[in-house]
Amino acid sequence: MTAYDPNNVFAKILRGELPAYKVYEDAKAFAFLDIMPRAPGHTLVIPKAPVRTILDIAPDDLSHLIKTTQKIARAAVKAFAADGLTIQQFNEPAGGQVVFHVHIHIIPRKIGVSLKPPASFKEEAAALAEHAKTIAVAIKEGE
Repeated sequence: MTAYDPNNVFAKILRGELPAYKVYEDAKAFAFLDIMPRAPGHTLVIPKAPVRTILDIAPDDLSHLIKTTQKIARAAVKAFAADGLTIQQFNEPAGGQVVFHVHIHIIPRKIGVSLKPPASFKEEAAALAEHAKTIAVAIKEGE
C-alpha cells in the first residue's frame, strides 16, 4: 500500500487551503458536499486524522467516523425528503478510490431517480451553498 499524501485535496480542505461546503465539523470529523454530486445532498464524511484507507484508520477514529456518518445521513434524508440513501466507501484504485484520504459518501435517494454518473456534473455554487445550509439545519434539529 502507498503512504498517505498530506497534499491530497481533502487534506488541503482540512487545512483550509481549499474551500468546501461544510455541513458539519467536530474535533475528529468533517463533513462537506461533493461538488460533483450524484444526487442533491451528496455529502462526504472524512476523519481529521491523516489516513489513506479504512485499513489505516484507528478503530476509535473509525467508530467516530461511522457515528458521524449516521448523524449526517439522518439529517440528509430529512433535509431532502429522501426515500432512502446510498452509503459508499472505496479503498485504493482497484476499489474505486480517487481521493486518497478515507471518506464515506452519503447520497440521499428518491424512488425512480437514477444517480448521475460519477464526476460528470459540477453543481452550481448557489445550489451547493443552499444544500449545505439545509443539511446543517437538519443536523442541529436532530441533536
